[in-house]
Amino acid sequence: MVKSSEAHRAVEAIWRIESSKIIAALARRVRDIGLAEELAQDALVAALERWPEQGIPDNPGAWLLVVAKRRFIDLIRHKALHQHKEPELTREIEGQLQDAAPVETDAALDEPVADDLLRLMFVACHPVLSTEARVALTLRLLGGLTTEEIARAFLVAEPTVAQRIVRAKRTLAEARVSFEVPRGSELAGRLASVLEVIYLIFNEGYAATAGDRWLRPELCDEALRLGRILATLAPAEPEVHGLIALMEFQASRAWARVNADGEPILLADQNRSLWDRVLIRRGFVALARIEALGQSYGPYALQAAIAACHARASTATETDWQRIAALYDALAQLAPSPVVELNRAVALAMAFGPAAGLEAVDGLAAEPALKHYHLLPSVRGDLLAKLGRFEEARPEFARAAALTRNERERKMLLERARR
Repeated sequence: MVKSSEAHRAVEAIWRIESSKIIAALARRVRDIGLAEELAQDALVAALERWPEQGIPDNPGAWLLVVAKRRFIDLIRHKALHQHKEPELTREIEGQLQDAAPVETDAALDEPVADDLLRLMFVACHPVLSTEARVALTLRLLGGLTTEEIARAFLVAEPTVAQRIVRAKRTLAEARVSFEVPRGSELAGRLASVLEVIYLIFNEGYAATAGDRWLRPELCDEALRLGRILATLAPAEPEVHGLIALMEFQASRAWARVNADGEPILLADQNRSLWDRVLIRRGFVALARIEALGQSYGPYALQAAIAACHARASTATETDWQRIAALYDALAQLAPSPVVELNRAVALAMAFGPAAGLEAVDGLAAEPALKHYHLLPSVRGDLLAKLGRFEEARPEFARAAALTRNERERKMLLERARR
């Protein structure tokens, strides 16, 4: 017998580790994400009820999966009785029963778990869903986060997140999305959607868009975990390794990006001895995997190569800004966007002087996509200040402060305006 509090903590820890595998395995059988999660949740409730009394099983993941399967069989039987069609479904039920027994076997999870997880990723990140829905569903199904935890991480009302998840499941069911890994021409677009969701989760942790925290490391950690899983499931996809490399490099700077009070520290001012050398090495390993595949760099790999330039420089002054500018030129050709052009302008300023960067930034002034983007006036203010045009720089920083929704960033920008 295990103490109730200890058992509950153990269940929560095991659930975080095993829930995605269990939901993925169930979804392959029932072909319904919503039903798969409900069955898994039923198994979780059973564990919370039984483990404090019976003890934690040797293979808790297998135990949860088998209980969930048996719950599914009960549902089939109930439906058959309700519809008076039990003879027609007898074979299906018997097959499910054979599949489910016995509880103590270790074979319950000795199935194509990797394939199931990959399928679940592609379904949760299906383009038929909105970006917000894909993020919420991915964190729920693959991250094991509760609705409350997702809402807290993104500073969104809990009922809003709950609605997104419910609607996402309904949309997937109505669209009859296939629970299969896409093939051929469909793969690239679907994979891009998965990568986008993982990177959105990471970015929200790396530079929170709102709230009073600049960093949300729990989201960075979750994105890295999902990315590393994806890299093991799709080892031949170069952009998967590109995204991993990018996140590893960026995550390596996390604890140098804020001071003891949680206030932001800009890249040029960071103490690079605080950068995590293990994560940096992992980033270079991921880039090496792309080289080994013999593939050209995609957008994520190019961004990772840019981040690698910073990782190689032991001080800010040693940064190879001309290479970074050239990499941004390549990125702008491959994946053109106003944000890429803004970053390219910063690289040009660092490589060839603030006047060159300001000229590029001023060329973006009329971009509709950047109209409410706080980094445009922030960058412009920085370049004007470097040129000694302080009276022009001050209102740019003030405008940037008015546009950001992050309190830490707003404070930093107002301080720059004051200075």
